[in-house]
Amino acid sequence: MDIKQVEYFIQVAQLGSFSRAAEALGMTQPALSRQVRSLEVELRETLLLRNGRGVALTEPGRRLLERGREIVRLVQTTEQELGAMRGEPEGQIVVGLPPSLARHLTVALIERFQAEMPKARVAIVEGFSSHITEWLGSGRVDLGLVYNPEPMPNLEQQPILREELCLVGPPSTSLRAAITLADVSRLPLVLPQRGHSFRRLMEREALLAGVKLQVAWEVSSVPTILDMVRRGHGYAALTASAVNEGNGADALTRTVIVEPRIRSTLCIAWSSATRRDALQVRSAELLSELARGFAA
Repeated sequence: MDIKQVEYFIQVAQLGSFSRAAEALGMTQPALSRQVRSLEVELRETLLLRNGRGVALTEPGRRLLERGREIVRLVQTTEQELGAMRGEPEGQIVVGLPPSLARHLTVALIERFQAEMPKARVAIVEGFSSHITEWLGSGRVDLGLVYNPEPMPNLEQQPILREELCLVGPPSTSLRAAITLADVSRLPLVLPQRGHSFRRLMEREALLAGVKLQVAWEVSSVPTILDMVRRGHGYAALTASAVNEGNGADALTRTVIVEPRIRSTLCIAWSSATRRDALQVRSAELLSELARGFAA
């Protein structure tokens, strides 16, 4: 098999569309279709079923997607190990970032890669922390920043930043210097949907404190949550760095949550099955440095 054809197939399978995959790969859709069809002919199997909505994997296609990721990873790892023997990071690494961090770190990370690791490439994938941990386990992502991860036997996790959650209110609201979680539970809250790291953290602490949160609205985007708070639709519980990313953050009121203090931990994570080479080690160092700088 041609390794490039396998990579093209994986991209189409993951995005579920030839057009989206062609755009991501920087090639025309007919050229991409020919490459995947050539792979099907060589394997004598139909890998993808084309339909009006995109593509669907056949059973052989699902098997190749699973094995193909392993093949591509093995090739990339071998290239990186050979590069490490020469003392310089080489190859490609896929980094998963939460949307709130991706907005601020992506350009800086790419620019640092270009300046410090010219023979290496970085690809950025955005997703909630729960999605990134799944992608790390499946091999879709090599390195990720995740908030408040649960211990997992197949992942290595290293805390790099701890921040306290604060209550954020509309500009016209007068807040005390500190507020208890019991008092927070009496307020209408605008929180991310279930599964988001901040939502899980707040619900866990509320459960331990024996109080029930009043969730007025569920919004997954942090900037939109801040817009909702600014317009008086409720209060939010976020870290200071998350609040500072929004436009007009200075106009919002905020106070620290106490009894208990609720701390959010940002970790850098990677698969425990991955051999750490020069590229991954340096990438982790860059991510940690940029994340701490953003929160400062």
